[in-house]
Amino acid sequence: MISLIDQRCWHHPAREAVARCPQCARFYCRECVVEHLGRMICADCVGRQLSAAAAGRFHAARWSLLACAGFLLAWLIFYYAGTMLARVPSDFFEQQPPPSGKAL
Repeated sequence: MISLIDQRCWHHPAREAVARCPQCARFYCRECVVEHLGRMICADCVGRQLSAAAAGRFHAARWSLLACAGFLLAWLIFYYAGTMLARVPSDFFEQQPPPSGKAL
């Protein structure tokens, strides 16, 4: 196993490393790591996690918007179909007598 004392910062080679990022497994100095969700992680990995979370929220919002648009489209189709059927005169639905003189 590699000793932390012998390691240098990934971004600042003149500085000693104080932590190893669990995501990328690189060593960093105090200025390059942040505490995120109870772990010491490098700023690059935190940025990647946050951008992935933002992309996930955008993806969910997009699907929600598309679902609402689909529901609205279906409602409009059924509404106008019902309106057209309601405008059909009632005598259209009465049974027509067969023409006289012709056998069925």
